[in-house]
Amino acid sequence: MLLEICCNGLDSALAAQKAGADRIELCVDLNIGGITPSRGLIESVRREVDLPIYILIRPRGGNFVYNEDEFDNMIDDIQFCKSIGVKGVVSGVLYEDFRVDIRRTMMLINAAHPMDFTFHRAFDEVSDPVSALKELEDIGVSRILSSGQERSAIEGLPLLQKLQKSASSVILLPGAGVNSNNIMSFKNAGFLEAHTSASKTVIVDGIKLGTVSDVNEISALLKLMRG
Repeated sequence: MLLEICCNGLDSALAAQKAGADRIELCVDLNIGGITPSRGLIESVRREVDLPIYILIRPRGGNFVYNEDEFDNMIDDIQFCKSIGVKGVVSGVLYEDFRVDIRRTMMLINAAHPMDFTFHRAFDEVSDPVSALKELEDIGVSRILSSGQERSAIEGLPLLQKLQKSASSVILLPGAGVNSNNIMSFKNAGFLEAHTSASKTVIVDGIKLGTVSDVNEISALLKLMRG
């Protein structure tokens, strides 16, 4: 079972590497679900971290329906990621009626090739997840990050299991609230990968400065996943 750590900066990425994680997804502004990190941060993590790096391609918070300028920026960000040798990108586009925008998502996949492409948690808003999974398999998505359309992946486990049984080529990647207290539920259900920020709050002089991925939590997760 592989562990992907959602990292919001270089410190988190280094913690993931130190603890022995398999892969990182790099993004910023996790409080709004994550958006694309700066190119400076991407380059810094690429330089300092040896793990496979996936970059979230999402220009803003809110919905997953993008105008032409936003979509052009997404293509440009993907091309930049490819140019510096990251392993994959995490992205996706929906229509206003919560169907997958297959045409535009295919454009993102084509721009990313030969990098891996993860369809992100926009999937948790689609109106027909089983049909959406099949559509995403048909266009070559590598994996789908999902909480099973619930607030947390443990609550969405029944749908995640149903989707996993329906999948023929795409990897189901449970994410949202995955931790060392519940990881065995996903392992016992047969999932091949899991996604978490494994974060702790950083407090200095009583002031909350943000969050960073926790080496101890990542280590605990890996011990259970690989035990």
